[in-house]
Amino acid sequence: MTTARSPEALHDVIVERDVMVTMRDGVRLATDVFFPATGQERIPGAHAAVFHRTPYRKEDTEESLGFCRFFAQRGYIAVIQDCRGTFSSEGDVNFLIPEAEDGFDTLAWIDQQPWSNGKVGSWGTSWSSWTQTAMAALGPANLASMVPNMSGASAHESSVRHGGALELRFLAWAFWHSATNTQAALKADPAIDAALNLGATSFADWITRMPLRKGQTQLKLVPAYEDWAFRIFTEADFTDYWKHPSFAPALFWDDFPDIPIWIVGGWYDSYTRATLQNYEGLSSRKRGPVRVLVGPWTHGSATVEDSHAGDVDFGEEAALKSFRDLHLKWFDWTLKGAESSLADDAPVRIFVMGGGDGHRTVSGRLFHGGRWREEWEWPLARTAFTPYYLHGEGHLSTEPPTEETSTTYRFDPADPVPSIGGNVSSLSALDSLPAGIADPAYAPRASRIHSVMSPGGFDQVEHPDFYGCQPPYLPLGSRRDILVYETPVLAADMEITGPIEVVLWVSSSAPDTDFTAKLIDVYPPSPWYPHGYALNLTDSILRLRYRNGPDRAESLPPGEIAQIVIILYPTSNLFSAGHRLRLDISSSNFPRFDVNPNTGDPIGTERRRQGADNTVHCGAKYASHIVLPVIPITAER
Repeated sequence: MTTARSPEALHDVIVERDVMVTMRDGVRLATDVFFPATGQERIPGAHAAVFHRTPYRKEDTEESLGFCRFFAQRGYIAVIQDCRGTFSSEGDVNFLIPEAEDGFDTLAWIDQQPWSNGKVGSWGTSWSSWTQTAMAALGPANLASMVPNMSGASAHESSVRHGGALELRFLAWAFWHSATNTQAALKADPAIDAALNLGATSFADWITRMPLRKGQTQLKLVPAYEDWAFRIFTEADFTDYWKHPSFAPALFWDDFPDIPIWIVGGWYDSYTRATLQNYEGLSSRKRGPVRVLVGPWTHGSATVEDSHAGDVDFGEEAALKSFRDLHLKWFDWTLKGAESSLADDAPVRIFVMGGGDGHRTVSGRLFHGGRWREEWEWPLARTAFTPYYLHGEGHLSTEPPTEETSTTYRFDPADPVPSIGGNVSSLSALDSLPAGIADPAYAPRASRIHSVMSPGGFDQVEHPDFYGCQPPYLPLGSRRDILVYETPVLAADMEITGPIEVVLWVSSSAPDTDFTAKLIDVYPPSPWYPHGYALNLTDSILRLRYRNGPDRAESLPPGEIAQIVIILYPTSNLFSAGHRLRLDISSSNFPRFDVNPNTGDPIGTERRRQGADNTVHCGAKYASHIVLPVIPITAER
């Protein structure tokens, strides 16, 4: 046990470490409990608890965030647990699947403790946010409040797989997490740790050899990781596997307890679509209250306190002053019944990006600007969903085309379009251990990891910092396999806030291929950016074999024309007068998504690749378009 007290604390803190909590199948999960105390004595009585489950080592999580001690100092019992198969816990990692039952069982254990008053609030980001929605899907009686930050709604739809493609960040996760996971049972043979951490092939190199072959990478040394990594890679249909409550909380919204839920996300987060889906689904079913907060952030717990995302700055207002303090305010209101201004807040709080003058800040970023706004529903009731049509000559306008045209480009899977920013997380690789260190326990993950793909907003110009870019580093839109459609220069400001769909009429010479779409805010040339600046806002992908739904693949006969719908992540952006809206259409976005071999073979096990001639059709009969959620500009803006 340890005790400590900070100057501003209401209480001292006593920590009981590595309490082994038994799950229904006998596996024990290591759990630390932080108690409010006076000196060396716990504060007597029963208290509300706050609960966090992490695959990233509970001690490291607490050291970096300090939430547990902070909450205990303010009268809560703070419980933090290593997820199954990680660090001090028993069992095997099985990519989210155990989190529903393990979370539910730990909540039941908390309820049995004499220090619990029967009310538990949960918090956490990313995997630690999935752990919340997973256990909530089983309807635990003592879960009384939640703060899921940047979490999924359906893993198959838009966060693990995406429009039929795979988000490669999760294969990357298997590589770097298995190397840093110091669970004794996982690496009973010390040679395994050495093989994973001392000169192991980087994931950045492995993705040049896609698809990966089972038994050929270092994952063969950690079979629990290899098994699930290859399953999420190869099980592309929406099978029962993907309908588990840990993967698809959206299928279980009705079973969630009717409790206050504060959903948090970012416009450049990897879970943006799921964030708003969870809000829509839960707010329509529960009295809650259910709230949502979306800022201009990339993925993470600390990024919400940043004013930038990638190469773009949004101004000081964009950064939360203290995410931890906001959690405290929420839990004091929802768990302790404290009076709070939160009671009168609108349910939706969003940051509308844009409106800045586009100067280059002292940190070297484009100043895009923006402001916070409260709303009472999502999508906004005043939205005018407006189609902007693609014209064969590269124009984008509200006027439907009258002539039938088409544009064909060659998609070569050996030369995919490089990903320059966007909604991504954890697409990282691990450096070797520092000289003289043989045990990853002594080299924290944060000191070794680096991004293979950077998240956020960037000028859509190739650069050596982006994976797959080659000299002479030209504008991305100059590639032969990208179709660029732009509006005329805007005469007035135009706000786009809400969900976005791209409806295309397409054909291909291949039995299967991909189509991608990306929405861009194009700045005019300026003294700071003489060539202008093409700022990515949101993108997505659709694998053609899943054009009729995710349940099963259907090839398209070569040359046959079909309608597809690509659902972009929602966004909120003010396109300033003098800017243009741009839509890029292509067939790859790598390494954000895996690359289609164009053969129609089962993805993940294919051994053939071929080029595809892909065609986008425009005209009165084949009116390809993007549906934009236009928000009227009001005088009080």
